[in-house]
Amino acid sequence: MVGEPTTLLEAIRFFSDPDVCVKYFAEARWPEGPICPRCEGKDHYYLASRRLWKCKNCAKQFSVKVGTIFEESPIGLDKWLPAIWMLTNDKNGISSWELHRGLGVTQKTAWFMLQRIRLAMQTGTFAKMAGQVEVDETFIGGKSRNMHKDVRERKITGTGGKDKTLVMGLLERKGHVRATVVTTRKRSELHGLVQKHVEPGAEVFTDALKSYNKLGDEYLHQFIDHAEKYVEGQVHTNGLENFWSLLKRSINGTYISVEPFHLFRYLDEQTFRYNERKHEQGDSGRFQTVVRRCSGKRLTYKEVTGKIRPEGM
Repeated sequence: MVGEPTTLLEAIRFFSDPDVCVKYFAEARWPEGPICPRCEGKDHYYLASRRLWKCKNCAKQFSVKVGTIFEESPIGLDKWLPAIWMLTNDKNGISSWELHRGLGVTQKTAWFMLQRIRLAMQTGTFAKMAGQVEVDETFIGGKSRNMHKDVRERKITGTGGKDKTLVMGLLERKGHVRATVVTTRKRSELHGLVQKHVEPGAEVFTDALKSYNKLGDEYLHQFIDHAEKYVEGQVHTNGLENFWSLLKRSINGTYISVEPFHLFRYLDEQTFRYNERKHEQGDSGRFQTVVRRCSGKRLTYKEVTGKIRPEGM
């Protein structure tokens, strides 16, 4: 579309017109023209006063929101699209309170909007990593020194990673990062994830955790003992350490506290921004990528609050 925004200010001005928003998202979702979500018919006409299409095949009306993360949302695209721009391009994320103040919606609505946008940022791929791959894990959770004494006594029942959430990451050097919540540091789970995401024969770099000892059976495995040094030639996990730093800065600085139940959504957010940080079109390119991923995904309030399980789970 002519005059597409390249900055946040331009985006807010550009998407202030609801008709422009509908046209923009319709072109992003249906490059070859609108398709009826019920019968997949392509013969239709547009009801401009209601911003709806009516299919000539099944005689049903449909909006551009049907079958997307926006479905059944009373919030207009003039607020949804700037929200996507902000979350996609803010290095440390954006809190629901900040979005609530900026868009003029309730904090509860802003929080739900952000969770839906994170679903669109989710990257699903069956392609395996190759070449040089770093593997590492970290614990996510509040720092005891920042807690009130009563909270600390309730939440901190042990040392180290106890009472925190374990996250495992894999980084293909000069490529993308993937991160997922895991339940244990035992060999069976960590090895299974490496096998799932990394091609046999790849160079795999880890720390000295004993759970990685058998990786040498399938991979060119080398490790670094952080008790002695952090780098030895090409053997290090500094790429993932950098990612962990960005992740924890986002969680501790912007979101303050994240429930373990929702942590995977924040991993999706941070991995997307990290993987797309060098997008050749910059902020605009990252925004367009997320907008195109909004279709075919749905998240209800009952699902996001755990009152019902999402389909397929």
